[in-house]
Amino acid sequence: MTELALVALASLFAGCVDAIVGGGGLILVPALFGMYPGAAPATLLGTNKGSGIWGTAWATWQFSRRVQMPWAAMLPAAAAAFAGSFAGAWALTLASPELLRQALPFVLVAVLAYTLARKDLGRHHAPRLAGAAQTALACAIGAAIGFYDGFFGPGTGSFFVFLFVRLLGFDFLNASASAKLLNTATNAAALLLLAGRGHVWWHVAAVLAVANVAGSLIGTRLALRHGAGFVRVAFIVVVAALIAKTGWDAFVR
Repeated sequence: MTELALVALASLFAGCVDAIVGGGGLILVPALFGMYPGAAPATLLGTNKGSGIWGTAWATWQFSRRVQMPWAAMLPAAAAAFAGSFAGAWALTLASPELLRQALPFVLVAVLAYTLARKDLGRHHAPRLAGAAQTALACAIGAAIGFYDGFFGPGTGSFFVFLFVRLLGFDFLNASASAKLLNTATNAAALLLLAGRGHVWWHVAAVLAVANVAGSLIGTRLALRHGAGFVRVAFIVVVAALIAKTGWDAFVR
């Protein structure tokens, strides 16, 4: 019960961070591995997905009530993200992600440097595309990052946010709202695959899901209350943490 209480607390915090800008896995996954060191990694990752999907889905619904979601573009993009995540998981069975693991910290450093250099990036919502062009680009982003999520995973939500800001012209608040929808789709694909192979502790995932949704409610309200500037700062903090975590995993641990 002590272990479950501690990972539930981690899930609450992860849901809060994930709702704002993504990156909740930075908190919950290490907590699960720390509390259950004897468990199979796939089971802990499946349990993480089984709880996290509820938080991202809840955040999507909360954002959609206050932010005008471009559903015509994002629903097809979510389908592309789902398919991409499945394809990435299949590719993982054929190739090792070791090269990507070592390249990821450098990609994240570039993302962080670009965001810091462009002080106005993501502060104003000015979509560059509309109609079929917006849908096509959103689907391309969904498929590419969905594949990455299935194949490797860390920072998926943050990559969605960055690309929506940089390529589609969204502000950070609207980008985060749309990212939640696509992240829910990629989580669903991974969960379907892992659950089908028995890699989910449903009794643990159910408790973590309640905590994750509670954290998601807090994070969504903070993002909506404080706007794009707050989400931008949270994005910078999360990407910096991702650089430290992925750099450690790739070159130290």
